[in-house]
Amino acid sequence: MIALDCYYSLSSPWAYLGGPQLQDIVRRHHVQLTLKPYDFQAVVSQTGGIPLLTRPEPRRSYHALELARWRDHLGMPLQLEPAHYPKGSASDPDWNKYPGWMVIAAQLQGLDAQPLSHALLRALWAEERNTADAAVRIAVAEENGYDGAALQALEQTPETQATYRAYSAEAVARGVFGAPTYILDGERFWGQDRLAFLDRALDRRRAGRRA
Repeated sequence: MIALDCYYSLSSPWAYLGGPQLQDIVRRHHVQLTLKPYDFQAVVSQTGGIPLLTRPEPRRSYHALELARWRDHLGMPLQLEPAHYPKGSASDPDWNKYPGWMVIAAQLQGLDAQPLSHALLRALWAEERNTADAAVRIAVAEENGYDGAALQALEQTPETQATYRAYSAEAVARGVFGAPTYILDGERFWGQDRLAFLDRALDRRRAGRRA
């Protein structure tokens, strides 16, 4: 089966907007997707990315403009300034790590974590829910058919944390500087607006295997 890696943060609006397209690509191409949440702030400072909250105002305002354009283009609900996305320095530096740890825990249990991932992103960006709150994460997981309490209990186990650190180290080594970044056969596709190129690359790969 074709392996596809997705490096991202569970606070990325672009990962949220790309979720349905990614799910369709995975289904049509029979791809083995591994979701790889990583420490965005730590990684991009090494690889050249600029976290949104530290960008100059012109770039922040353009980011909002692009979000509105893509929201309308895709017909997906999205709050441009969600209530639980910090506008300054977050009081809890791990606020956007907790949901990523839950996704990793689900995968380590052999579960398909993509519906959970998308639901957590939707909760933050469209439903005004605080995914840094354990009770919210448990509820979101339960609403989508997972054992939320069991997954939340696994978020900070040594295996989950080691996997998170490994994904972050991989992201640095593989030149990831933004989220989401999809990697197929070593080739990077940065951003949900590059999913069409990923789709074409998978078409070419499948055609080559049939030749």
